Amino acid sequence: MTRELRLNAFAMNCVGHQSQGLWRHPRDKSPNYKHTDHWVELAKLLERGKFDALFLADVVGVYDVYGGSADTAVREAVQVPTNDPLLIIPPMAQATQHLSYAATVNLSHEPPLPFARRMSTLDHMTDGRIGWNIVTGYLDSGAKGAGAGKQVAHDIRYDIAEEFMDIQYGFWEGSWEDDALRCDREAGVFADPAKVHRVVHDGEYFRVNGVHLCEPSPQRTPVLYQAGSSSKGTGFAARHAECVFVGGNDNSKMAADVAKLRALAVEAGRDASDILVFALATVITAATDEEAEAKFEDYRQYVSTSGALALMGGWTGIDFSKPELVTATASTSNAIAGAAAAFTAGGPGEHRDVDSIARSVALGGGGPLLVGGPKRIADQLEAWAEAADLDGFNLAYAVMPETFVDVVEHLVPELQRRGLMKKDYAPGTYREKLFGRGPRLSDNHPAAARRRGSGRQSSAQAPVTT
Repeated sequence: MTRELRLNAFAMNCVGHQSQGLWRHPRDKSPNYKHTDHWVELAKLLERGKFDALFLADVVGVYDVYGGSADTAVREAVQVPTNDPLLIIPPMAQATQHLSYAATVNLSHEPPLPFARRMSTLDHMTDGRIGWNIVTGYLDSGAKGAGAGKQVAHDIRYDIAEEFMDIQYGFWEGSWEDDALRCDREAGVFADPAKVHRVVHDGEYFRVNGVHLCEPSPQRTPVLYQAGSSSKGTGFAARHAECVFVGGNDNSKMAADVAKLRALAVEAGRDASDILVFALATVITAATDEEAEAKFEDYRQYVSTSGALALMGGWTGIDFSKPELVTATASTSNAIAGAAAAFTAGGPGEHRDVDSIARSVALGGGGPLLVGGPKRIADQLEAWAEAADLDGFNLAYAVMPETFVDVVEHLVPELQRRGLMKKDYAPGTYREKLFGRGPRLSDNHPAAARRRGSGRQSSAQAPVTT
């Protein structure tokens, strides 16, 4: 049975995102990241190609594990300099009607109330086309820059995240009832105070006592993304996420991971179909296989091995400038646990050498690297989706915006011809476009327990006060 694939463009408000060194390519325009027109033109292109969303990555901190210094990252623009992903969304949303925007925001450095207001504001400004990729910090440099001595231990970060999410649901779903707004000019009543509630939370990591500062936005809670691959992260995603971002080059392992995720969602009282799974992939395409292969060979000339290892050092917490320590430190990493395991494991009893690790992430950052004309790429995407039970792909770029231009001009028409991709957008908010139902989170999501009044859709509702 043909499944309709969803496509996100994967980018970051920086120069060197996934493919390190490619900013040096003469046709690459990623150094224009600091200009509004750069992003507006990209958004228009993606909407013309019927992409579902622009997925914006982010990181707080610099990659300073490789060689014990940030010098390589700074010298080679390894995700630094980097600007705020949220601030570029309003002009892109103004220039588009249907394209949605999912942004990574690290909750480790966010006070709950200002963050809730920022996301609600974006949901208003985009008419409900906003999503949030939930991440916890993994860089010591980011923790130190934010005033902490070091990064919190991996599993505790998820405990903090659970508490943070409970507070956000209180603000977004329960602070304002659906009929709190009256806007009665004659009576002089804009909102009914009896229907606006404080969120009171006295927990282990947060203490909150306040009213959400925004009236209910179109979705209330933004579409929720998550990318945790550890045991703790997968459990968190099964409870909270609507979309999950996965990586890796082994579709059988990916299939097992996806099956586990969906099973955990069912155990949490949700449906397996409540979670859409997006895999990382990098597509290098052109009109023919031969042209695409020539383009790939051209791109390879600009790859930076040291830049790739600096990126991986940050992701895994492993200093790849010291090959003798790679195996010893992989199991004790306090960074992204799944990345540490995936990028160091070889065959039984073996571990991959540093050169092979660098090659595996040099173009695209570690997911499938697909090279070919539109028919070959469509075959490969369809095969991956079927083998691993995927709902779509986050497509990384090699050269900005050339990679996305090629996908729109060559690949999208072939996917549409096969019935693998929509020919037009569905109406409504981001959540409505993704799931074909209303703009609110489903009744079986834990956020539903925070609703009050007419918005109350769960018989087992808990009070907003926690």
